[in-house]
Amino acid sequence: MTLDLKGAAQYLHLHPNTVQDRAKRGIIPGAAKPGKRWVFLEEGLKQYLLQLSPCPSSASAKRGTSTFVLPEGGLDAVLKLPTAGKRRRTTTA
Repeated sequence: MTLDLKGAAQYLHLHPNTVQDRAKRGIIPGAAKPGKRWVFLEEGLKQYLLQLSPCPSSASAKRGTSTFVLPEGGLDAVLKLPTAGKRRRTTTA
């Protein structure tokens, strides 16, 4: 499926000028200008978004699944949080 500049900007949630600038610089894959107007492949826009993803495993992981296995000690073992001892009473009778 192909999108025009305005459609690509809406798809990426960017301003059309930003999308056009990135297309000119070759940053967005699947962008072409066969005539006077820019045309964007939807698959190229998806690839562009995956390149920006802060989590590289998000592209390969299935939705709703986790690749993290919780160790035997639970979250305390993972986070290595210090455990505080019991408070002592400071008042005497």
